[in-house]
Amino acid sequence: MDKLRSMEVFAAAAEAGSFSACADALGLSAVMVGKHVGQLERHLGVRLLQRSTRRQSLTEAGHLFLEECRQILERVRKAETVAERLHSQPRGRLRVSAPVTLGETAVAEAVSAYLLRYPEVTVELVLDDAFTDLIADGFDAAVRIGALASSDHLVARPLRPYRMAICAAPAYLAQAGHPRTLAELAGHRCLNHLLWPQGMGWPAPEDGAAVPKSSAPLAANNGQALRRAALAGCGVVMQPEVLLAADIAAGLLVPLLEDAMPVPRPVHLLYPRDPRPLPKQACFVDVMLEKMGA
Repeated sequence: MDKLRSMEVFAAAAEAGSFSACADALGLSAVMVGKHVGQLERHLGVRLLQRSTRRQSLTEAGHLFLEECRQILERVRKAETVAERLHSQPRGRLRVSAPVTLGETAVAEAVSAYLLRYPEVTVELVLDDAFTDLIADGFDAAVRIGALASSDHLVARPLRPYRMAICAAPAYLAQAGHPRTLAELAGHRCLNHLLWPQGMGWPAPEDGAAVPKSSAPLAANNGQALRRAALAGCGVVMQPEVLLAADIAAGLLVPLLEDAMPVPRPVHLLYPRDPRPLPKQACFVDVMLEKMGA
């Protein structure tokens, strides 16, 4: 019985809330997760999890054992980093958090360059627009868009600002014409993002008038879906520049109203403050600044 592995699986199952979610996170089968937990329970002689077809919950013994597992696993992680520091070349696993659109474009490209340069590192890139706690969630680095709160525990390095772009396909513009002012968008088919508050996504005209209502043939909660609709000639799209840059460079989308875009938002790379960072983290910071630095 690999006690340490079983403890790791049990802790993951307790935090995930189900064997199936734990199995997905660890790359195991739900049956294997159950075997690890069962082995621990037989070894300890107590029930750790109460399970039914719909839910699971920790027993009193399970709560106590989980706290001990977390402490032991954290000590093991720290012991492993001591060994990592002895190596001059980056190696091991690196966990990175990033927002979805920026993560699947610029961050993914930088991560790919990092992996080619340092093949002994494996990267776990988690894309999520929700807030993540680097320390609590076990991330080595995170990319954040927007203003930051001050922190004594994290280092923040500025990256290229997050710019928006308004574009349309040449075929659409040939039929509907080029909007020359924001007010003229009222006469165009504008593709809207469902996460924008109504009327708040598009920049307001300079005279302070309300954002003009426009015909919206498509509203979606995903930027890639809006991009594809714009490429097909369905209307005018406003999305992050990093998402549209390749299409603009290829002439598939034409940038519009460039002087009327919102002020770019700041972007930072965050990582835990450490006077002796692991090579894998220090080299990742260098690559990110090289590829995405201001």
